[in-house]
Amino acid sequence: MSNLPELSSRIPFYSGQVVYIYSFDIAYEFLRQPEGNLLGQPIVQVSVGPSKRSPRQLVFYRPNMINLPPEERVGPHGPVTVERAVKLLSVGAISITVRVPFKVSRIEQLVDYHDLQFADGSLTEGVQELAEQVRKELIPYCDRPVSQVGEGEAYTVFCITSPLVTEEGSLLSAEAWLEDRRRQLASILTQEEDMSLLSEQEVEETTSRYCSYYGHDLTMVDWDAAIIINDPQDMEETLYIMELANVQLTELEAYDRLLDEAVMRSYRDLESARLRGRSPVMAALREIRIDLARLSDELSNITKFFGDWHLARIYQMLSERFHLGDWHRVVGGKLNTLDSLYSLHKQDQTNRWMLVLEATIVLLFVLDLIVLVMGLGK
Repeated sequence: MSNLPELSSRIPFYSGQVVYIYSFDIAYEFLRQPEGNLLGQPIVQVSVGPSKRSPRQLVFYRPNMINLPPEERVGPHGPVTVERAVKLLSVGAISITVRVPFKVSRIEQLVDYHDLQFADGSLTEGVQELAEQVRKELIPYCDRPVSQVGEGEAYTVFCITSPLVTEEGSLLSAEAWLEDRRRQLASILTQEEDMSLLSEQEVEETTSRYCSYYGHDLTMVDWDAAIIINDPQDMEETLYIMELANVQLTELEAYDRLLDEAVMRSYRDLESARLRGRSPVMAALREIRIDLARLSDELSNITKFFGDWHLARIYQMLSERFHLGDWHRVVGGKLNTLDSLYSLHKQDQTNRWMLVLEATIVLLFVLDLIVLVMGLGK
């Protein structure tokens, strides 16, 4: 006999779309933004704004983007029309979103949309190929582009259309719906097909981070996936914040790799500097410190949206789940290590120049004495 809780209210079907967010680091940064077309599509600016009460002078970071033509594919539950878009962010990253509509009779059926497989291949492989096409076309606009796109950072968002209506035709609040279906939602977020295997602790932990503004909306976030219940026209700003957080995670991971290489290279250069001179080492350290500090500031600038308190709450939940604060501390610590190496190297160089200066003064004093003695002898 099943030990799963009996649902107090039943919903005939769920509809909406699954939004797959992929972020890729493709360059050190963009030297300039491309104009005109990309992949044959017109480049436009992202247009998104708050749908709830917020300060009048709210500022959103608005990168350029393109919308690609829809594709007809065969998904887990039949033919679907897939929508794709690509955003270009000034920190040298791109964000690709893929939207796949769904209509299911039971909420747990959404587990099938994790690691989505089409009849002619996987979604991830298709996005990887698209990212590589974008990288090749953007090379003239990039500073130090990567030779090939990496695996990228993926995030899955299940967007369920609200308001939720029961079989009897009555409206159901999003929070009441959540309390009835915590185990099912935990199975969706963790990609666990057999929800009965999850412990109560895991169910509680997975579904603990959520926030709601109106009675009919709710946003729940986890490390690998999120669930949004809202009117379709009110989901865009939440999805946009999730994109930015995902890009931040991607770029922080990229900066961490760059800093690892820079710190190790600096240690090697400092050890061998006596053999080949120290000026090139100083110049390299100075360039790395300036570039990475500037890029870190630019990365923080893309999330200037905190005037909208509801979106700020969602971003805070994402930041906790993604451990963005820990990543910032790790990157900051390695920047401090480079600062210390630069300061140590600079101090060492200053001490050597002081020694040379003191030796020069002593030598001049000795020469003065020699000239004086020779003059007296004559």
